[in-house]
Amino acid sequence: MKDTSSKNAAQVPLLAAINADSQVHLIIGANPLAAARCAKSVEAGAHPVVIAPEEESLQFTLAGHIENGSAKWVKRQFQDDDLTTLGREEVDHVVDMVFVTIGANHPLSSHISKICRRLRIPVNVSDAPDLCTFSLLSTYSEGPLHIGITTSGRGCKLASRLKREISASLPPNLGSAIDKLGAVRKRLWKEDFAAGLCDVTLDVDEDDSTGQKHTFNTLVTEDDVNTAKTRRMRWLSQICEYWPLRKLASITDSDIESILQAYSAGKENITDTNSIQFSEKRGKIVLAGSGPGHPDLLTRATYKAIQNADIILADKLVPAPVLELIPRRTEVHIARKFPGNADHAQEEFLRMGLEALQKGREVLRLKQGDPYLYGRGGEEFEFFRAEGYTPVVLPGITSALSAPLFAEIPATHRGVSDQVLVCTGTGRKGAAPEPPTYVPTQTVVFLMALHRLSSLVETLTAPPAEGEPSSSPSSRTLWPKDTPCAIIERASCSDQRVIRSTLEHVCQAFEAEGSRPPGLLVVGASCHILHKPDGQKWIVEEGFRGLDELQSTTNAPPMLSETA
Repeated sequence: MKDTSSKNAAQVPLLAAINADSQVHLIIGANPLAAARCAKSVEAGAHPVVIAPEEESLQFTLAGHIENGSAKWVKRQFQDDDLTTLGREEVDHVVDMVFVTIGANHPLSSHISKICRRLRIPVNVSDAPDLCTFSLLSTYSEGPLHIGITTSGRGCKLASRLKREISASLPPNLGSAIDKLGAVRKRLWKEDFAAGLCDVTLDVDEDDSTGQKHTFNTLVTEDDVNTAKTRRMRWLSQICEYWPLRKLASITDSDIESILQAYSAGKENITDTNSIQFSEKRGKIVLAGSGPGHPDLLTRATYKAIQNADIILADKLVPAPVLELIPRRTEVHIARKFPGNADHAQEEFLRMGLEALQKGREVLRLKQGDPYLYGRGGEEFEFFRAEGYTPVVLPGITSALSAPLFAEIPATHRGVSDQVLVCTGTGRKGAAPEPPTYVPTQTVVFLMALHRLSSLVETLTAPPAEGEPSSSPSSRTLWPKDTPCAIIERASCSDQRVIRSTLEHVCQAFEAEGSRPPGLLVVGASCHILHKPDGQKWIVEEGFRGLDELQSTTNAPPMLSETA
């Protein structure tokens, strides 16, 4: 039962959107809060006047507004007649709004509040709800859409969080959809007004705060002349009321034309949209990383993208357990990349992705590791964006950091390694990149390097031969041959292999043990922190079941302790 009596009803603030264009806002103080108030006023089209002594240092953004002329600085202490002399001429120089930012305990705060109340000037005092006649809302804006949250001065940070939560739940492009629907409403009114079907101005509209009239869903008949005159406007209102927000937010100009044509043809049941020919579904593309190998290391976002994609373009090295997650209905293509064909295979994938997007399909470009770490993700983003399809990029766990972890190599370790460097072992067109200089406290991870391991180790440990080109031979410190290193292959998978050695013997070890791609090379003292070869030239460790064992432990029934 709703209690409408003023005695028992809880007091609530009167929320309103104020047109502050050309108003004069007085801001007392020069601190960061004053800068925020000034920015809000400027954004609303007002003319802020800052009152603060000249010796007081201005917050830098506040100083910027004063320098560019969007705000004025009165370089002295506040005076009572500032409230009635600094305003606009059309309101007898009374200021329109006052923000006091010097704090509740400052004696001027209560004094200014008292005068403003007497003069009926809206006043806001920071951290003092009892001294305020209004408070600013935590606002989210997108075009004509503005959402405000207030906690009545009892939790500003919570209001900010609530704003973020609410805005995150809204579909994208809702503001532009409101603009489109507003334009349709104006168009319908103009057409109906020109045809003599309505005799009221467009400005006469129901307030946002009112609900639908009880006649909202009343059947309109040809005999009901007065109601029939406004039937198209009522029809548009029903679209706004009943269509899902995501459908409204994605509406296009061609969709609107289809709706208007359907209405003109007599198809007025707007809840039945099957007969309306909407524009084709626009294609979407996702660039996602599949992680180092084990399917449990996929992000939830990438897993959802795998389940929802119409077509998946996967790198050759995306492991089989990840590919097995792809639904059978989904079209899948594996990159045909091999030495000498990488650029051609890349162009082929770009073309296939674009063709699918143009057909309105959802494309997933599935990469190993992380798409932006030697995965050409940036290049693909540029390509598709230039074609009008901005990709959604989902990160992946990179093997550069996870492979050492699964091999029990701490990339950083106190007193041993305080930095990590990720390098590629293969540059553009297969060229060898310039090797990094030796830093004793650095762990270096080389990706895409095992196929040219011997030449890489040679460039790290030996000076260039006489006559060979080198960009800076004198400035680079060579790596000691006894530097610990490890080859990690199939990281996180059940057939993971780790070869622990030194730069002196790692090439011999790799030749003896063979290749099991994909793999990488880790170099640095941290490689022997937890495991040492103990006089051996190298040691080999086979298999990894850590994630599988964790899953079986998680699914095991709880153990009951025995009691005597």
